[in-house]
Amino acid sequence: MKTIVILGDGMADRPCPELGGKTPLQAARKPYIDRLARTGRCGMLDTIPKGFAPGSEIANLAVMGYDVPSVFEGRGSLEAASMGVAVGDGEMVMRCNLITIEEGRIKNHSGGHISTAEAHELIDFLQKELGGNGVDFYGGVSYRHLLKIRGGDKRIICTPPHDVPGALFADKLVRAAVPEAEETAELINRLILRSQELLADHPVNRRRRAAGLDPANSIWPWSPGYRPRMSAMTEKYGIRSGSVISAVDLIKGIGILAGLRSIDVEGATGLYDTNYEGKAQAAIEALRNEDFVYLHIEASDEAGHAGDAELKTRTIEYLDDRVVRHIVEQTSGWNEPVTIALLPDHPTPCSVRTHTADPVPFIINAPDLTPDKVMTYDEFAAAEGLYGTIPSSRFMDILMRRDER
Repeated sequence: MKTIVILGDGMADRPCPELGGKTPLQAARKPYIDRLARTGRCGMLDTIPKGFAPGSEIANLAVMGYDVPSVFEGRGSLEAASMGVAVGDGEMVMRCNLITIEEGRIKNHSGGHISTAEAHELIDFLQKELGGNGVDFYGGVSYRHLLKIRGGDKRIICTPPHDVPGALFADKLVRAAVPEAEETAELINRLILRSQELLADHPVNRRRRAAGLDPANSIWPWSPGYRPRMSAMTEKYGIRSGSVISAVDLIKGIGILAGLRSIDVEGATGLYDTNYEGKAQAAIEALRNEDFVYLHIEASDEAGHAGDAELKTRTIEYLDDRVVRHIVEQTSGWNEPVTIALLPDHPTPCSVRTHTADPVPFIINAPDLTPDKVMTYDEFAAAEGLYGTIPSSRFMDILMRRDER
């Protein structure tokens, strides 16, 4: 049996007034996803363990079956694995966003969705000006980068910038959770303030302002951690070989640490304009030779952060027509049956523009499964499914047949 997990990041939502009181999943035209629900089994998955913020790093680790409290070491350390950045003993690594500050407030978490080429120019500049003496910046994709600090203490309180659009940045600077971490917190805050001075009039930002775009005029480090220790999914679930496909370094990094091969797809942006067809085809080709594929699509999450319910609805329709349709049609005639699971990692409701910890709807569709009575896929219909609401620890066991279906 071959297995593919199709994960629509942040796809779940709450009823939106602009959609007539429907969620984007309810409003979207998605015949292939609904068919998976109608011919499969549904339920709700609790992906956020108690005591953890509802981040994609937590939720995707949970979906993959990991015990989050025992393996989680911060988002930055997971992304470092994808980027090939070694994290040694005594080194702390953090996600480092490029963000937009306007009149002292966090306008957006993405530097106006800065391009990767522009971002690398800024990160290289910051490394030259601020790097050294145990501080290093590493360029990633779009606004998503890394900051590594030798001797850093992870016992600090950081705020993800996507959680606080419109907040005064000075109110959200890093704080020490213990006295021993004061030096680390002060260092990071100095880097933030100095980055604002350096980036304010950088040529990249002058060009962006001239084009009517938001400048990426500040760094924002968050989610600190050390080198993670995770067992491979091949050991946990008897997978002979598998792949992860994502435009996002975080998901690639989790996959690599889980023992999966990372597949890059040309034109995969992590936004609504990503190469949906290319990612679908890459997943299909990987499934021909491997047991397991984890296909991650970021677009819905970005639309939720933007508070754009209509765009989020379109991203779900794109997922249905440009990804799920191809996978269903091309694998349906294979000699070896394919199990398809589809779900978000967490909700990103347009009304709050950030992640929430509500359970998410999931589908498991396999040729040998007797369907339940769910006819469409959304947050309310799936709750009536056979599986009910289950903890994240059971999802992969059910999917990989270690738990009774």
